[in-house]
Amino acid sequence: MRGLRFLGTGRGRVGFAILAFVVAVALFGPFFAPHDPADILGAPGSGPSSSFPLGTDYLGHDVLSRVLWGGRSVLWLSLAATALSFVLGMAVGGVAGYSRSFVDPILMRLVDVVLSFPPLLLFILVVTSVGTSSLILILSIAVILSPGIARIVYSATREVSVRGYTEAAVTRGEGASAILLREIFPNILGPLIANLGLTVTFSVLLVASVTFLGLGVQPPNANWALMISENRDILSINVWSTLAPAAMIALLTVGVNTVGDAVSHALGLPQRRAITTVGGIEELITPAELV
Repeated sequence: MRGLRFLGTGRGRVGFAILAFVVAVALFGPFFAPHDPADILGAPGSGPSSSFPLGTDYLGHDVLSRVLWGGRSVLWLSLAATALSFVLGMAVGGVAGYSRSFVDPILMRLVDVVLSFPPLLLFILVVTSVGTSSLILILSIAVILSPGIARIVYSATREVSVRGYTEAAVTRGEGASAILLREIFPNILGPLIANLGLTVTFSVLLVASVTFLGLGVQPPNANWALMISENRDILSINVWSTLAPAAMIALLTVGVNTVGDAVSHALGLPQRRAITTVGGIEELITPAELV
C-alpha cells in the first residue's frame, strides 16, 4: 500500500515508533500496573523510591500505576470525537457542496457561526447547559472540530461534483446520497487524509484541556490530563506526578503529527497547517486543483 511508504522514511519510522509506544502504554499499561490506581499506598507527594518508581501523587496513589492506567480514556475519547467530527463534517460539507441550492448558504453560515466561538467557551456553554459525561464530551468536541472538516469537504465536493463521472451518475438517475457516497466522497479522501493528523491532535488537546479544567473525566479515575490538574500543587515536591502524564500527552501529539505528515508526504498530498483565529481554529483549504 502506498500509505505504508511513510515507514521507509526516517521521520515516518520515528513518528510511528513514538505513536506505537504511547498507544501500547494506553492499551496494555493497566496489565502491568504494580498497584490499583485508586489505592492510597503512601504519604502524599513522596518522591521516587524502590516501592514507587515515580513517587506518589497528592493523595498518596502510585504515580506509575496511574500513568499506566490513564491513557485509555484520553485515547478513546479523542478517537471517538475525531471519528464523529469527520462524520458530521463530511455530511454537512458534502450536502452543502453538492446541493447548489438554498441549503448551501444555510449550512455554511451555521458552520461559520460555530467557528466564531472560541472552542473552550463553546464547550463550557454546552456542559453548563446539559451536564458533563463522556458522551457530552465526545459530542461537544465533534461539534467544535467538524466545521473545519466541513469546509474542506465543501470545497472539494464543489470541484468533484462537476466532473465527468459525477455527471454520468446524475444522467443514470442515481440519487444525491448515492452520488455522494459512491462518486464524491471516495474521490476527496486525499485532503481528508492530509487533515486527519491535525484533527486528531486538536482532539487530544481539547480532551486534555477540558479534563484539566475539571469538565471531563472525574476523580478517582486515572487520566493523564486529570493527573496534571490534580498534582500541580505538589509540583515542587514530586515533579514526576505532573511531568510523566504531561510527557505522555506530548508524545501522543508529536507521534500523531509526525505520522500524519509522513503519510501525507508518502501519498503526495498537500501539507496542511492551521491558523489560530480569535474565533478558534480555522484550517487552510486545499486548492481545488489539488483535490
